[in-house]
Amino acid sequence: MTETTEIPKGSYAAGRRVKLPAGAEAPYVVFVNGVEQREGVDYDVRAGEIVFTRQIIKEKVGAGRWLAMYLGLFGTYRKNETIDLQFQRGGKTELMSDLPVRSD
Repeated sequence: MTETTEIPKGSYAAGRRVKLPAGAEAPYVVFVNGVEQREGVDYDVRAGEIVFTRQIIKEKVGAGRWLAMYLGLFGTYRKNETIDLQFQRGGKTELMSDLPVRSD
């Protein structure tokens, strides 16, 4: 099931794939902006990747906007989804935040 996602101005569709960290083992718990996702509904695990059923949206930050945020002139309110992953590695539970999204 593929869902169409509206892409707001100032953002872009980054892709649907996130590579699993080396040595990561199930069970996986996947979050988008802190909201737990459901395997088989929101994503699938295939060939060492998490593959989402929809595009993950990231914010475009140009040099001028980045400088203004750095100087504290203003923040950002554009859509920027982050992917967090909880998994097992070496018998321990680990959590990785803001994993990079790969294009399709």
